[in-house]
Amino acid sequence: MASARKSPRRRQVFEELRAAGTPLGVTEVADRIGVHPNTVRFHLDALVAEGTVERRVEEPAGPGRPRTVYAAQQGMDRGGSRGYRLLAQILLSHLASTGPDASAAATDAGRAWGRFLIDPMPPFRRPTAEESAARLTALLDDLGFAPTLEGDGEGRAPERIRLRHCPFLELAEEYGQLVCPVHLGLMQGALAELGAPVAATRLEPFAEPDSCLAHLAPV
Repeated sequence: MASARKSPRRRQVFEELRAAGTPLGVTEVADRIGVHPNTVRFHLDALVAEGTVERRVEEPAGPGRPRTVYAAQQGMDRGGSRGYRLLAQILLSHLASTGPDASAAATDAGRAWGRFLIDPMPPFRRPTAEESAARLTALLDDLGFAPTLEGDGEGRAPERIRLRHCPFLELAEEYGQLVCPVHLGLMQGALAELGAPVAATRLEPFAEPDSCLAHLAPV
Protein backbone atom coordinates (compact mmCIF):
# COMPACT_ATOMS: atom_id res chain seq x y z
CA MET A 1 0.00 0.00 0.00
CA ALA A 2 2.23 2.79 -1.34
CA SER A 3 0.13 5.77 -0.24
CA ALA A 4 -0.08 4.45 3.31
CA ARG A 5 3.69 4.17 3.53
CA LYS A 6 3.97 7.81 2.48
CA SER A 7 1.36 8.85 5.07
CA PRO A 8 1.59 7.42 8.60
CA ARG A 9 -1.92 8.69 9.29
CA ARG A 10 -3.29 6.79 6.29
CA ARG A 11 -1.54 3.65 7.48
CA GLN A 12 -3.14 4.19 10.89
CA VAL A 13 -6.62 4.49 9.33
CA PHE A 14 -6.05 1.34 7.28
CA GLU A 15 -4.71 -0.67 10.22
CA GLU A 16 -7.69 0.38 12.34
CA LEU A 17 -10.09 -0.92 9.70
CA ARG A 18 -8.16 -4.16 9.34
CA ALA A 19 -8.06 -4.75 13.10
CA ALA A 20 -11.77 -3.98 13.56
CA GLY A 21 -12.96 -7.13 11.79
CA THR A 22 -16.21 -5.37 10.88
CA PRO A 23 -16.95 -2.36 8.67
CA LEU A 24 -16.64 1.04 10.39
CA GLY A 25 -18.08 4.45 9.70
CA VAL A 26 -16.03 7.64 9.43
CA THR A 27 -16.93 8.79 12.94
CA GLU A 28 -16.08 5.42 14.44
CA VAL A 29 -12.61 5.44 12.88
CA ALA A 30 -12.08 9.07 13.93
CA ASP A 31 -13.02 8.29 17.54
CA ARG A 32 -10.71 5.27 17.66
CA ILE A 33 -7.62 7.12 16.46
CA GLY A 34 -8.47 10.52 17.91
CA VAL A 35 -8.56 12.74 14.84
CA HIS A 36 -11.18 14.87 13.11
CA PRO A 37 -13.68 12.98 10.92
CA ASN A 38 -12.80 15.13 7.91
CA THR A 39 -9.19 13.94 8.16
CA VAL A 40 -10.36 10.33 8.30
CA ARG A 41 -12.71 10.86 5.36
CA PHE A 42 -9.85 12.25 3.25
CA HIS A 43 -7.66 9.21 3.90
CA LEU A 44 -10.52 6.76 3.42
CA ASP A 45 -11.29 8.26 0.00
CA ALA A 46 -7.64 7.79 -1.00
CA LEU A 47 -7.63 4.19 0.25
CA VAL A 48 -10.82 3.44 -1.67
CA ALA A 49 -9.30 4.97 -4.82
CA GLU A 50 -6.26 2.72 -4.63
CA GLY A 51 -8.38 -0.37 -4.00
CA THR A 52 -7.21 -1.30 -0.51
CA VAL A 53 -10.45 -0.29 1.22
CA GLU A 54 -14.04 -1.00 0.16
CA ARG A 55 -16.86 1.50 0.66
CA ARG A 56 -20.29 0.00 1.47
CA VAL A 57 -23.76 1.29 2.24
CA GLU A 58 -25.54 -0.41 5.15
CA GLU A 59 -29.32 -0.28 5.22
CA PRO A 60 -30.69 0.46 8.71
CA ALA A 61 -32.48 -2.27 10.63
CA GLY A 62 -35.29 0.19 11.47
CA PRO A 63 -36.12 3.80 10.72
CA GLY A 64 -33.20 5.97 9.72
CA ARG A 65 -30.86 6.77 6.90
CA PRO A 66 -28.46 4.28 5.25
CA ARG A 67 -24.95 4.39 6.71
CA THR A 68 -21.72 4.49 4.74
CA VAL A 69 -19.08 2.19 6.19
CA TYR A 70 -15.60 1.10 5.18
CA ALA A 71 -13.79 -2.24 5.32
CA ALA A 72 -10.21 -3.23 4.54
CA GLN A 73 -9.92 -5.41 1.46
CA GLN A 74 -8.76 -8.95 2.19
CA GLY A 75 -5.45 -10.14 0.78
CA MET A 76 -1.75 -9.40 0.80
CA ASP A 77 -0.43 -5.82 0.70
CA ARG A 78 0.40 -5.35 -2.99
CA GLY A 79 2.25 -2.12 -2.30
CA GLY A 80 5.13 -3.84 -0.52
CA SER A 81 8.66 -4.21 -1.84
CA ARG A 82 9.59 -7.00 -4.23
CA GLY A 83 12.58 -9.35 -4.25
CA TYR A 84 12.62 -10.60 -7.84
CA ARG A 85 16.39 -10.38 -8.11
CA LEU A 86 16.76 -12.53 -5.00
CA LEU A 87 14.31 -15.04 -6.47
CA ALA A 88 16.34 -15.11 -9.71
CA GLN A 89 19.55 -15.67 -7.72
CA ILE A 90 17.95 -18.53 -5.80
CA LEU A 91 16.77 -20.24 -8.99
CA LEU A 92 20.03 -19.64 -10.87
CA SER A 93 22.18 -20.90 -8.00
CA HIS A 94 20.08 -24.06 -7.84
CA LEU A 95 20.33 -24.58 -11.60
CA ALA A 96 24.08 -24.01 -11.48
CA SER A 97 24.40 -26.72 -8.83
CA THR A 98 22.76 -29.35 -11.04
CA GLY A 99 25.97 -30.01 -12.98
CA PRO A 100 27.35 -29.71 -16.50
CA ASP A 101 23.92 -29.86 -18.15
CA ALA A 102 22.83 -26.60 -16.51
CA SER A 103 23.88 -24.46 -19.47
CA ALA A 104 21.96 -26.63 -21.93
CA ALA A 105 18.88 -26.47 -19.70
CA ALA A 106 19.17 -22.67 -19.61
CA THR A 107 19.38 -22.56 -23.41
CA ASP A 108 16.32 -24.79 -23.72
CA ALA A 109 14.39 -22.50 -21.38
CA GLY A 110 15.37 -19.50 -23.48
CA ARG A 111 14.27 -21.27 -26.69
CA ALA A 112 10.86 -22.02 -25.24
CA TRP A 113 10.35 -18.41 -24.22
CA GLY A 114 11.65 -17.12 -27.55
CA ARG A 115 8.98 -19.16 -29.34
CA PHE A 116 6.35 -17.79 -26.99
CA LEU A 117 7.34 -14.12 -27.14
CA ILE A 118 7.95 -13.52 -30.85
CA ASP A 119 5.20 -11.98 -32.97
CA PRO A 120 4.33 -14.65 -35.57
CA MET A 121 4.48 -14.23 -39.32
CA PRO A 122 1.26 -14.22 -41.37
CA PRO A 123 0.09 -17.73 -42.30
CA PHE A 124 1.77 -19.50 -45.23
CA ARG A 125 4.53 -16.92 -45.48
CA ARG A 126 8.19 -17.55 -44.74
CA PRO A 127 10.20 -14.45 -43.85
CA THR A 128 13.41 -13.36 -45.51
CA ALA A 129 16.61 -13.19 -43.51
CA GLU A 130 16.22 -9.42 -43.30
CA GLU A 131 12.62 -9.66 -42.05
CA SER A 132 13.57 -12.32 -39.53
CA ALA A 133 16.42 -10.26 -38.14
CA ALA A 134 14.18 -7.20 -37.96
CA ARG A 135 11.49 -9.08 -36.01
CA LEU A 136 14.08 -10.54 -33.66
CA THR A 137 15.60 -7.10 -33.13
CA ALA A 138 12.15 -5.68 -32.34
CA LEU A 139 11.63 -8.39 -29.72
CA LEU A 140 15.03 -7.75 -28.16
CA ASP A 141 14.28 -4.04 -28.11
CA ASP A 142 10.99 -4.68 -26.29
CA LEU A 143 12.90 -6.74 -23.73
CA GLY A 144 15.37 -3.94 -23.08
CA PHE A 145 18.52 -5.12 -24.90
CA ALA A 146 18.93 -1.94 -27.02
CA PRO A 147 19.87 -4.01 -30.12
CA THR A 148 21.43 -2.81 -33.37
CA LEU A 149 21.71 -4.88 -36.55
CA GLU A 150 25.13 -4.97 -38.17
CA GLY A 151 26.40 -6.31 -41.49
CA ASP A 152 23.11 -5.78 -43.31
CA GLY A 153 22.26 -3.62 -46.30
CA GLU A 154 23.31 -3.60 -49.95
CA GLY A 155 21.81 -7.05 -50.45
CA ARG A 156 23.69 -8.61 -47.55
CA ALA A 157 21.90 -10.60 -44.87
CA PRO A 158 22.39 -9.42 -41.27
CA GLU A 159 25.46 -10.93 -39.65
CA ARG A 160 25.31 -9.67 -36.06
CA ILE A 161 23.10 -8.03 -33.51
CA ARG A 162 24.89 -5.76 -31.10
CA LEU A 163 23.27 -5.67 -27.66
CA ARG A 164 24.15 -2.44 -25.88
CA HIS A 165 22.14 -3.07 -22.74
CA CYS A 166 21.58 -6.15 -20.62
CA PRO A 167 18.33 -6.07 -18.64
CA PHE A 168 19.81 -8.73 -16.34
CA LEU A 169 23.30 -7.23 -16.09
CA GLU A 170 24.10 -7.99 -12.45
CA LEU A 171 22.79 -11.53 -12.79
CA ALA A 172 24.76 -12.00 -16.02
CA GLU A 173 27.93 -10.86 -14.26
CA GLU A 174 27.32 -13.38 -11.46
CA TYR A 175 25.78 -16.26 -13.46
CA GLY A 176 26.88 -15.58 -17.02
CA GLN A 177 27.22 -19.31 -17.68
CA LEU A 178 23.43 -19.52 -17.35
CA VAL A 179 22.01 -16.09 -18.15
CA CYS A 180 23.84 -15.75 -21.46
CA PRO A 181 22.66 -19.17 -22.72
CA VAL A 182 19.11 -18.07 -21.86
CA HIS A 183 19.61 -15.02 -24.09
CA LEU A 184 21.02 -17.10 -26.93
CA GLY A 185 18.24 -19.67 -26.59
CA LEU A 186 15.64 -16.92 -26.64
CA MET A 187 16.98 -15.69 -29.99
CA GLN A 188 17.18 -19.22 -31.37
CA GLY A 189 13.64 -20.03 -30.31
CA ALA A 190 12.24 -16.82 -31.78
CA LEU A 191 13.91 -17.41 -35.16
CA ALA A 192 12.82 -21.05 -35.19
CA GLU A 193 9.22 -20.03 -34.50
CA LEU A 194 9.34 -17.64 -37.46
CA GLY A 195 10.69 -20.37 -39.74
CA ALA A 196 13.55 -17.99 -40.46
CA PRO A 197 16.29 -18.75 -43.00
CA VAL A 198 18.80 -17.46 -40.45
CA ALA A 199 19.83 -18.71 -37.01
CA ALA A 200 21.55 -17.28 -33.96
CA THR A 201 24.72 -19.37 -33.81
CA ARG A 202 26.54 -17.89 -30.83
CA LEU A 203 26.57 -15.06 -28.35
CA GLU A 204 29.73 -13.22 -27.32
CA PRO A 205 29.10 -11.87 -23.81
CA PHE A 206 30.78 -8.50 -23.28
CA ALA A 207 32.52 -8.71 -26.64
CA GLU A 208 33.29 -5.05 -26.05
CA PRO A 209 33.12 -3.14 -22.77
CA ASP A 210 29.75 -1.65 -23.70
CA SER A 211 28.05 -4.46 -25.62
CA CYS A 212 27.54 -8.14 -26.38
CA LEU A 213 27.41 -9.59 -29.89
CA ALA A 214 24.93 -12.16 -31.20
CA HIS A 215 26.11 -13.82 -34.44
CA LEU A 216 23.69 -14.85 -37.19
CA ALA A 217 24.20 -17.33 -40.01
CA PRO A 218 22.07 -18.70 -42.87
CA VAL A 219 20.35 -22.05 -42.40
